[in-house]
Amino acid sequence: MEISPNFSEKAKKDYELVKRALGKGDQKAYTELMKNYREAIFFMMLKMTNNSNDADDLTIEAFGKAFRNLPQYTPDYAFSTWLFKIASNNCIDFIRKKKIFTTSIDQATNLEEGGLAQSIPCDHLDPEEQIIKKQKHKAMREVVEKLKPHYRTLVELRYYKEYSYEEIAVELNLPLGTVKAQLFRARDLLYQIMKRKQETI
Repeated sequence: MEISPNFSEKAKKDYELVKRALGKGDQKAYTELMKNYREAIFFMMLKMTNNSNDADDLTIEAFGKAFRNLPQYTPDYAFSTWLFKIASNNCIDFIRKKKIFTTSIDQATNLEEGGLAQSIPCDHLDPEEQIIKKQKHKAMREVVEKLKPHYRTLVELRYYKEYSYEEIAVELNLPLGTVKAQLFRARDLLYQIMKRKQETI
């Protein structure tokens, strides 16, 4: 497949990395692509969310989606353009979902019979919600248990103990980049396990 004649030298090098990643499953090519754009994607996510933890997670998700869909990439435009579009769309979806879960008092139109009170989120779950929450936690625990011990430790530190990436790096004596890359892999494995589980239900 021929690349666009408008490609810069950087875009041409990126395309060579994409070909290596797809053709030989070259892990170094994936790492190189991630290294080239991780910082830029992170700052774009940070600008969109104004939250460094969300930006970190969304950066990893963006690369995860891009690498899973790499066979669909065509060199009509630069890899960076394609990657930034994926990251941007994923972030917009994230923001939209977050807004759905945030009930705004301003949206309360029915003030009769406790209408306003019903629109204000309550800190306490009712018994039914508590049961559902426990069941979800249990189901998630079962999925996490299926991961290899190393990935399981990463997930537990990040999502159960709520460690930052930096704290995980110190705890496990690993470079920060390795922690982020391996957490991306762990999350991808979780996604695949959950997908298979849903298909068998």
